[in-house]
Amino acid sequence: MDTVTLLLFLSGFVLLVVGADILVQGACGLAIAAGVSQLVIGLTIVAYGTSSPEIFVAVLSSWEGKSDLAVGNVVGSNISNILLILGFSAVIAPLVVSRQLVRLEIPLMIGISFLLMLMGIDGKLGKLDGLILCAGAVIYTFLTIYKSRQENQRSQSEANQEQGNTSSNQGFRQTLMQVGMIVIGMVMLLLGSGWLIDGAVKVAQILGVGELIIGLTIVAIGTSLPELATSVAATIRGERDLAVGNAIGSNIFNILLVLGLSGLIAPNGVIVPSPALHFDIPVMIAVAIACLPIFFSGYRIARWEGFLFLGYYIAYTLYLFLHATEHNALAAFSEIMLTFVMPLTVITLVIVALRAFNSNNSN
Repeated sequence: MDTVTLLLFLSGFVLLVVGADILVQGACGLAIAAGVSQLVIGLTIVAYGTSSPEIFVAVLSSWEGKSDLAVGNVVGSNISNILLILGFSAVIAPLVVSRQLVRLEIPLMIGISFLLMLMGIDGKLGKLDGLILCAGAVIYTFLTIYKSRQENQRSQSEANQEQGNTSSNQGFRQTLMQVGMIVIGMVMLLLGSGWLIDGAVKVAQILGVGELIIGLTIVAIGTSLPELATSVAATIRGERDLAVGNAIGSNIFNILLVLGLSGLIAPNGVIVPSPALHFDIPVMIAVAIACLPIFFSGYRIARWEGFLFLGYYIAYTLYLFLHATEHNALAAFSEIMLTFVMPLTVITLVIVALRAFNSNNSN
């Protein structure tokens, strides 16, 4: 691998992470001023901000005709958001899960994951598909923020009275600074995503690995770094609603907004690769469904569940590379996963779900 390719790839990563962090800080400032809850900030503003690397990477990839990279990036990011990010965050400290997430956002995440599979059956996401997905993102964002503002209207009114002595000049300067941070963050994301795509394609060519695999793994992890950094930092600070809301919200926006925009912008639509349709998207759906019984268990993600998530992410990534390189160990690895690991996991999830159901009924 030549030095220029490596520098291009790493520089893209750095710009994506730093740019997303700056964008999130600015967006959070504006959201707090608007008076919405921490969970809603995580589900919308922070999710938008931390999903912005996926937006730029997927849109540019689609425009340049690299649909494998675009689809792989979104599907891989959604899998890593649950298994890697929530898993790692839960290992640091058990995560408390809002009832709203279990009742609304997680079923929505599962539903639009199935919708993506249905839309991709014909082999591509066209402009109509993109329009439907983008409309869903707009409607979801509007309803979520509107509901939160209605619920927080009284507390916001009190906060406004307390801040009555703050000069309008100072408020204007703060708003201008936050908007400036958003613009700077987006410029960095635009540059970083372009460099990352170019570097990823060259890495794929050098390693002899397909763009779909690179998108599902290296690029997906790279564009998920903002979510990882945000969720881990929120967990350490004790803001666990923000940590979980960020991951779930990012998954919703990755499908609705990222692939929606890609479908609208791509000249010939976003081609959905057959391997993604028959394996990776079903894995994404299975991971989303697995959240329900785990999140129902006392509305928290325990440390052992975090380790379970991390273990599955390692297994999934290992399978991708064994399959891509046609390694001799693939058959044995697949047999172990199908014969022992998957059945044990299903049994564990069923037990967790039954205990949670019985506990809820007894209360």
